[in-house]
Amino acid sequence: MPFPLYLLALAVFAMGTSEFMLAGLLPAIAADVDVTVATAGLLTPAFAVGMVVGAPLMAALARGWPGRASLLGFLLVFAAAHAVGAATSSFTVLFATRVLAALANAGFLAVALTTAATLVPSDKKGRALAVLLSGTTLATIAGVPGGSLLGTLLGWRATFWAVAALCLPAALGVLTGIPARRAEQSAAAGPGLRAELAQLQRPRLQLVMLLGALVNAATFAGFTYLAPVVTDTAGLDELWVSVALVTFGIGSFAGVTAAGRWSDRHPGRILAAGGPLLLLGWPALAVLADHPAALLILLLVQGALSFALGSTLITRVLYEAAGAPTIAGAYATAALNTGAVVGPLIAATTLSTAAGDLGPFWASGLLVLLALLVAIPFRNVVAAGGAPARKVVAAAGSPRPPGGTRRKREPGGNPGLPRSGEWERPPSSSTGPEAVGPGSDGQ
Repeated sequence: MPFPLYLLALAVFAMGTSEFMLAGLLPAIAADVDVTVATAGLLTPAFAVGMVVGAPLMAALARGWPGRASLLGFLLVFAAAHAVGAATSSFTVLFATRVLAALANAGFLAVALTTAATLVPSDKKGRALAVLLSGTTLATIAGVPGGSLLGTLLGWRATFWAVAALCLPAALGVLTGIPARRAEQSAAAGPGLRAELAQLQRPRLQLVMLLGALVNAATFAGFTYLAPVVTDTAGLDELWVSVALVTFGIGSFAGVTAAGRWSDRHPGRILAAGGPLLLLGWPALAVLADHPAALLILLLVQGALSFALGSTLITRVLYEAAGAPTIAGAYATAALNTGAVVGPLIAATTLSTAAGDLGPFWASGLLVLLALLVAIPFRNVVAAGGAPARKVVAAAGSPRPPGGTRRKREPGGNPGLPRSGEWERPPSSSTGPEAVGPGSDGQ
């Protein structure tokens, strides 16, 4: 994988740390800025909503800018927001900096996802996405526990300063490692904004975005309310909350890394094998949570399965949105963060039921079940490998489009791909919103 991808992953690591770090800092923040813990807790949904709204908004705003300038600008705004947040004593200002940081984070991730896809061959998007998302999974392993420890030793403001400092080497890497004109050339040669937004009307794109959001909602429903399960249900000391989070993070890193090697060509295998296992894992966690060893093992497995399926579905979003070359990453980001917002809200409603602290695990299982019920009737679409988004422009026997070639279906070929004798446009002509796929993704 190209080295600039790892520089982008460093920035995603800093942003992932910021997104998750508040869970351990809220009491200290509340005491320092003179608000209740419940009020300080509003900083978390504010960031999440800013991510959902900011992804398409910021990507549309930056679509005409060079990719390097967009990434650098969003990264510096994100760093500045944390510096101001670390220095302020006003909750109102702190709240505003979290919203601003979320908008910058969403814009950066949307552009980074699109940029990552342009740095690799068109059939390697899954592996590029895996490298990028490894920044998020490593944040759960090292960034969040490290931030919590730093906050305990030096105060919550030190954690904010540390996140801002992490952005500086990432910014230097973007400045020196990302081609200056790649995004600019893509915007000039590709479809207009209205045509890119029209991609959202495509049922295939809507389907994979919905599935990605549901799986991510399940992940965050269980992950968000893990602490009381560890301390109350399993009866472990508070120190074990960090151990549980790190265990889940290690699993997620392993899952996203392994899926990155298969999600381009064999997404169906990942979804068919991982989906049922993920469905069984959440109820198993609810049933076995009072056994610490089983709890930790299942957290490792669920982390791996959740991120393997989630990253595979987000890769499908990038393929299906290839006719929107400058804002495809925004669609992927929106799907991810819609799940991150909706999942914990659904899980919260279960805490007052008879299930108590284990309710979020049952909610996660139901969300995965819903995803599978939606996916099964359209399994050929979801499981299509390689170039599922390529539009077949004419059926067998129809006049050949200009420059078209017949595509031979290989023995055992994927049923989601064109059949033998159908016409397809050559890659050089596939810039329109309905003629897209690897090698012709409009980039």
